[in-house]
Amino acid sequence: MMFPVPDLLPALPEIFVLGMACAILLVDVFTRERNYAYVLTLATLLGAAAITVFTSVPQVQTTFGGQFIDDAMGDVLKLMAYLAAMTAVVYSRNYLGERGLFKGEFFVLALFAVLGMMVMISANHFLVLYVGLELLSLSLYAMVALQRESKQATEAAMKYFVLGALASGLLLYGMSMLYGLTGTLELPRMAAILQDGVKDTMILAFGIVFIVAGLGFKLGVAPFHMWVPDIYQGAPSAVTLFIGTAPKLAAFAFTMRLLVDGLHPAVGDWQGMLAIMAVLSLAIGNLAAIMQTNIKRMLAYSTISHMGFLLLGILSGTFAGYSAAMFYVIAYVLMSLGSFGLVVYLSQNGLEAEHLDDFKGLNSRHPWLAALMAILMFSMAGIPPFVGFYAKLAILQSLVGAGFLWLAVVAVMFSLIGAFYYLRVVKILYFDAPRADAPAMTPAFDIQALLSANGLAVLALGILPQPLITLCTYAMQMTLQ
Repeated sequence: MMFPVPDLLPALPEIFVLGMACAILLVDVFTRERNYAYVLTLATLLGAAAITVFTSVPQVQTTFGGQFIDDAMGDVLKLMAYLAAMTAVVYSRNYLGERGLFKGEFFVLALFAVLGMMVMISANHFLVLYVGLELLSLSLYAMVALQRESKQATEAAMKYFVLGALASGLLLYGMSMLYGLTGTLELPRMAAILQDGVKDTMILAFGIVFIVAGLGFKLGVAPFHMWVPDIYQGAPSAVTLFIGTAPKLAAFAFTMRLLVDGLHPAVGDWQGMLAIMAVLSLAIGNLAAIMQTNIKRMLAYSTISHMGFLLLGILSGTFAGYSAAMFYVIAYVLMSLGSFGLVVYLSQNGLEAEHLDDFKGLNSRHPWLAALMAILMFSMAGIPPFVGFYAKLAILQSLVGAGFLWLAVVAVMFSLIGAFYYLRVVKILYFDAPRADAPAMTPAFDIQALLSANGLAVLALGILPQPLITLCTYAMQMTLQ
């Protein structure tokens, strides 16, 4: 038998990133100049973005026997993942250098993590989804443990690894049950079989329960959220910045591929579970964040509540809800990049700017940085005219349109509660006296410029949200047609 040669064009960005990651690994072995790895990593992400743009077509393309899909939603999410990863790498440069972590290992692991995200975003088969998930997860475990002399980082990496293995087991068990029921691992074919109906609905329900539980862990939503605050606090701030941003795009795509592409005929089975997880996430995330004095833990609980909002858009089961969820995750990644980026930038000269006290009186020392942090906090709280307001509004509109008025009311109530801890940060920035022992900061103008662009983008997309909303609507329309 002749082995059919698959069309490699849809997977060209993944092939390029894999080749460059291996090349950077070799370059790092034979040279002591770490800047090569840094520059080549940024060049790789720029090159992957260019390839993704030039190979993009409106039609949905599949290759490797239908296991890999290239569509508009995937292209937009990949471009955002490249942007988030590049921004995180630039923000982290000085932080890594001061702590002896500016090594080729960090950049290679970041590229392999991006490759895992790309595979997850374009997966059209259960096994491909799992391969991408494990590639991303294993890279993140190693990045958390990169600061080997830190007991806190090592403990965080062990927790992440053990709980991640448990979640992977749940996900695999759910996949095996659905495979036994339908006889296929291909997502579109599984959706067609479920549409025609299956005899044993009990196995279908149990399989979906295990899959949703695994998804819940990967998204970091309650009641599978226990790892998020500990990992965010224990990991080096540069790694927390990476974990808290780009992987959320892949997690959204992972959820869409599984629940919408593969299990949409069973929407009645997973809709209720997502509703419970979303409400728990909003409650636990916002209430627990109020009690935090560590800003990384506060932002971790904030992430849990934001992922709850994301689930609200997906559980609506409508085109408007999916588009709103995509808009929300992109907006969240932009806000999170700026917030964690400022934490990383302020962690200079031996100071880890992890506690809220470290931000006291920032306006008197660095007015522009304080203004950027205020913009990001207002946006996360959902206050107009920032992009966070329109992201939450789009989710609420999709819920009301789908008949989930009570969920929209619950979301608004917990958003009001959540506004307290965001506004507390603004109060600390402007009205508290600065610490007497606050060290002088070394200016890095390129990082400051990127932080400024990040903050202003959050404001600009709040004033003019229509281009991003249109892009998300178009991507969903081309993908779900």
